[in-house]
Amino acid sequence: MDCQKHLFSLPDNHHYLNCSFLSPQLKSVEQAGIKGLQSKNHPWNTQPEDFFEDSNRLRSLFAELVDAEQASDIAIMPAVSYGLATVAKNIDPQKGEKIVIAGEQFPSNVYAWKRFCQEHNCKITTVPAPETTNGRGQKWNQRIMEAIDQDTLMVAIGNVHWADGTLFDLEEIGKQVRQSDAYFVIDGTQSVGALPFSIPQVQPDALICAGYKWLMGPYGITMGYFGPRLRDGVPLEEGWITRKGSEDFSGLVEYEDDYQPGAQRFDMGERSNFILVPMIIAALQQILEWDPKNIQQYCRNLTSELVEELPKHGYQMEDPDWRGHHMFGIRLPEDIPINNLQQKLDEQNIHVSVRGSAVRISPNVYNNQRDINALLEVLKDLSKK
Repeated sequence: MDCQKHLFSLPDNHHYLNCSFLSPQLKSVEQAGIKGLQSKNHPWNTQPEDFFEDSNRLRSLFAELVDAEQASDIAIMPAVSYGLATVAKNIDPQKGEKIVIAGEQFPSNVYAWKRFCQEHNCKITTVPAPETTNGRGQKWNQRIMEAIDQDTLMVAIGNVHWADGTLFDLEEIGKQVRQSDAYFVIDGTQSVGALPFSIPQVQPDALICAGYKWLMGPYGITMGYFGPRLRDGVPLEEGWITRKGSEDFSGLVEYEDDYQPGAQRFDMGERSNFILVPMIIAALQQILEWDPKNIQQYCRNLTSELVEELPKHGYQMEDPDWRGHHMFGIRLPEDIPINNLQQKLDEQNIHVSVRGSAVRISPNVYNNQRDINALLEVLKDLSKK
């Protein structure tokens, strides 16, 4: 595919290689938000069906993106922490004694399990990254699978590590999880939208994805898939719109104990948000048109020279087979202080993130060779000093 920068409002004098932090906004998403904002100027035009139609459309789009069987498997939530708290409320603590996570995992996918373990007398088993840089990703995956046994209650992990893009083989890890009859919970925030994901292949019990990064939606909305073992559970809140028959506004005071089918029971209150929902609909439509496999290939092609050149100057990166092409970490030579690098990047308007011991590079389809060349020149120049 060709560069898609024309669909964004990005200036030419900035090199934004930081989609893992926050995606820039598509023009179509901006227009959808403006239209939604303006709709409240004439509230009489909003009809009861408007509370449902866009929400259902959003579910269908996300279900298509992750290859879920049906749209009713999808919930609309405000944050990843909300989705993981929903999972924590509905898992059976008697199924195991430990929760396995990756080292230095993003906090949202840790704090929920710390609370759970305090309340249910279980423990978190953290699998740190190997010290070596040689075959690090493969060894890390192996260590995670070795940590899964018959005492495992859950494996909670991302598809890629949020700090450096290390790829976790969810299909193989998932097989190990199922052999132990444990739960499998995925934070897809740093992968879904740029990396292909298939519910039937991975078979997670839950997949939770914030909307403001690789899904290119607004801040404040999150999508979640809930599998068969969870979707008949108890929601965090008791909203009117998640009840059976809520489409009939005239019958709302005929209080109903049953919920809407599937994961819709887990929707947040005011899930019909007339600004955010149209925005993420526009974003998902564009991503589906591009196709994540094409996005991944675009990023791979775009960064090929960078990946080839940097090791010659003392920089270290994970083997391409064990990291995302949309997001990867660069580790600096020992004689280059992080502060020196940050100053040079700021001078050239190059936007990346420092996460842990890695400089995180996260391009997308709006980036072009000028962006990569600008970064490469700074890194090469620093290695000479």
